[in-house]
Amino acid sequence: MKKNIGSAERVIRVIAGLGIVSLAFVGPHSPWAYLGIIPLATGLMGWCPPYALFGISTCKSCK
Repeated sequence: MKKNIGSAERVIRVIAGLGIVSLAFVGPHSPWAYLGIIPLATGLMGWCPPYALFGISTCKSCK
């Protein structure tokens, strides 16, 4: 898998993912909060499947 997410976007995805997942434990305790695993995982891997599908890349050093 070739990385297609830039470093700034990766940081934003990890922070957003952790924030959303934390809602499963603190706050409204909704099972929907586990959807935060998606931005967390894509941010940690640096690869986004929809970006790959549509040929999008925000990673300037990965081209």
